[in-house]
Order: sequence, then structure tokens, then C-alpha cells
Amino acid sequence: MTLTQALKKHIKNTKRFGDLAAAAGVVETARRFPVHNPSTGELLAELPDMQASDVALAIDRADAARERWAGLTARERSDILWRWHQLIVDHIDDLAAILTCEMGKPLAEAKSEISHAAAYVRWYAEEANRIYGETIPAPSTDRRLLVIKQPVGVVGAITPWNFPASMVARKIAPALAAGCTIVLKPAQQTPLVAGAMFGLARMAGFPEGVLNLIYASDGDAVGKELCSNPKVRKISFTGSTEVGRLLMRQSSDQIKRISFELGGNAPFIVFDDADIDAAVDGAIQAKFRNGGQTCVSANRIYVQAGVYHLFSERFAERVRRLQVGDGFKPDNAIGPLIDSHALAKIEAHVDDAVKKGATVRCGGRRIGAKGTFFEPTVITNVVGSMRIAQEETFGPLAPIIRFEDPEQVIRKANDTIYGLAAYFYASNLKRVWRVAEALEYGMVGINTGRMSSEAAPFGGIKQSGIGREGSRHGLEDYLEMKYLCMGGL
Repeated sequence: MTLTQALKKHIKNTKRFGDLAAAAGVVETARRFPVHNPSTGELLAELPDMQASDVALAIDRADAARERWAGLTARERSDILWRWHQLIVDHIDDLAAILTCEMGKPLAEAKSEISHAAAYVRWYAEEANRIYGETIPAPSTDRRLLVIKQPVGVVGAITPWNFPASMVARKIAPALAAGCTIVLKPAQQTPLVAGAMFGLARMAGFPEGVLNLIYASDGDAVGKELCSNPKVRKISFTGSTEVGRLLMRQSSDQIKRISFELGGNAPFIVFDDADIDAAVDGAIQAKFRNGGQTCVSANRIYVQAGVYHLFSERFAERVRRLQVGDGFKPDNAIGPLIDSHALAKIEAHVDDAVKKGATVRCGGRRIGAKGTFFEPTVITNVVGSMRIAQEETFGPLAPIIRFEDPEQVIRKANDTIYGLAAYFYASNLKRVWRVAEALEYGMVGINTGRMSSEAAPFGGIKQSGIGREGSRHGLEDYLEMKYLCMGGL
């Protein structure tokens, strides 16, 4: 199937998905912005370019639907979420094709992401029935003390381009389970799969106004309206730390609830007692999934001196075999970078490292003049002064840094403003516990390169975010706790 055929198939199926514009509350306007395929530069669609006034209307619709949605029983909300889950599963091929068209990741990865999105919807369909309160022993016999939990209200959500389906589900499924209504803006680069998912949600039976989708090229204007509008009670954002700081400032006047999943600079540590083959496998997963364009991607690979040469050789050999190209071709493991800016950044990081004495073991160059493809790259002899040791690359570039002292590598791993994810490989049980507890990160992968699960809390510390998504804890972020004191009994 070609890219154009995949998109045409989706458009042909829009009637089955429901009218996407009506389902998502998209405002029709003469203004348009384009969506291109990063593999080919092909124009995929031109969508309504909504402005701040349109966002305000969407917020009004969400606010008008809020009491009715919150007033349903937990079972009624759960049933609709279950139907949405099943529709996502039933349309996995269409959704994955749209995702690969607009984002570029290999189709197998796209299908995996759609399955992951469906898993979040399923999880919170179950959790909707488990929003429990509590009773508290009273200090006197004429009182009863209780705690109940109620939905926050209207939620403004902003999702990124790198996981445009799973991030939608991870944010809005718990909000919907809690009884909140949604105004969501997907990334400008990847809005189409979000539109299809909202269309399926309409088919599942979500009432008018519960889900509202914002198509817009001006993210600043949308974010400002969401943060300044008093009808929005909570902001949920996944993206850069810089934008997170801005949204936090804009939300501060109204003391809004916020959940942020922000930037990362993940260390990947290989100790000399590690299973080297397993560590290589884990590093391939943690570094090159989605072409390195993940917030939890291994950004600094530290390898202890005793196994540095062995690991570097085996890792580079595996990376050389990774094929890059169009996401619809089954042999390709890595797709394009999202745009020319991402391509320029990875080229700058390679150039800086080489000028400062690093060695390119494989890759290091862009591929062709068409698209935004870059060779999977391994660089050794990396030192702390290089940009790749300090900045998040967000691409298929793996720097390997030698270390001697286990205590020193923990200090280096923690020497960053970020604290989203970290990984390490070791066999000694004493070391495993000590390192896991010493790493200043919200998530730690131990002898694994992949740890995301709908059942586990996803999020960071320090300047990598506030709050958690997934698990039962992700539901709490959309609930207010209310204390009831009943007297005169």
C-alpha cells in the first residue's frame, strides 16, 4: 500500500468513523494548514487552522457538557470507553497507516503504538469503576467523616508528534473515566490519527461536547487560551521543558492543576558484570525505537572500562544492520526524522563531537536528498564537553562514554536538570538495588530497554515533569478530593 492509498482508504472510511469534524467539534474556517509526509514531503491534508476564538468555543462546549458527563454512573462511562477500545482495535490497520503516513515510523511500530493506545483505553475503562472514597473514624459519636472524589472539570490537553496515538489515549482516557470533558490539541505535524480516534470515539457513544479537537498551527495561541480560560481546570501537556515552563507560568494566575511530561536526557549504564548481549539488545531498543525520537530514548550510553570495547563492537555491528527508509516497507526498522530542524540538530551534534575528538563507528550522515532520513549512528571516545553528552539529540545517534568508577558514573548520570528515565544493566543484586535507588529519575529500567506500560506510572522528576500518566495514579490526577463532615447525628 502506498502512502496516498493508505490515506485515501482512511478518507473512504470516514463515514464508518463518523463525521470527524462534527465528532471532534472542529470549527470550519477558510484558514488552512498543511500536513506533510516526512518520508516524501507529500501533502497529505489541509486542515482547518483554528484560532484562539475557536479554542474558546470548544472550551464552552466542553464546559456545557461537563455536568452531564460527570453525572453518569461510573459503569455508564466505563461502557462507552470499552466500546471505544474495541473500535480502536477493530480499525488498527487504518489507524496505523494514517500514523505512518503523517509521522513516518515503520508500520509495525505504528501498529504497536495503536495497540498501546487501545490498552490505555481498556485500562481506564476498568479503572472508572474503582474511584473509591473513604471513611475516617470521627473524634465524637455525633459526627461522620468521609472523603469523596469528583472530576476536576474541563481538561486542556496538548499532545506531541512522536507518539500521536498513544499520547492521546494516555491523556484523555483517565480524564474521561474520571468524568472530565476534554479539549485536545494534537501536534501540528501529526493531527490526522487524533482526528480518526476522535471519530471512533463519537461512534462509541461519547455525548456531544465531551471530546473537542483543536486543529491549529499556532500552538502558542492555543496554549495561552487553554491556560488563561477560567473554564479549564487542568492542563495536561507532553513536550519540551521550555514549553512546559511557559505553560506553567501562564497557568499560575489561576492556580490550575497541571500534569507535565517534559524533556529527558536518559543515561544507559552498562556495568562490567552485565550480560553484554542482553545489554546490546536493550540499548538497541532504548536508543533506536521510533528512530530515537522518544522522550525516554537512551541519550548517554555509559559503559564500564572492562567491557567498553566488547560492548562497542557488538553494538556498532548491530546498528550497521538497521535499515532506514519508508515506513511502509517491511524491512525498514527506522523511518525519517520528523522535519528538517531535527535533521539539522543531529548533524550539528555529530559535527561537534568529531571536532572534539570523537570517533564515528558507523553512520553519521543524512540519507539522500528526499525526505529527512539519517543513518543510525554510533560514536565512541565521547567526553562530557561534547554537545551529545549534554543535550537531548532526539534522533538515531548513540554516544558511548567510557567510565571506571561505579560511584562516579551515578554522579554523572544524575548531573542534569532532567529526571525522566534511566536504564542500567548489571547482575550483582547488591549493585542493582543501590544503583536503582541512587538514580534520580522517575522511571528506571533494570536489565531492560523498554518499560512503558498502561499499568505502571509514567513520568519524571526534576525538570522532566509533574504528575504521572498510566496506572491507578494517572486517574488521581483528574480527580479532586472532597472532605465531608456530617454533624448532628
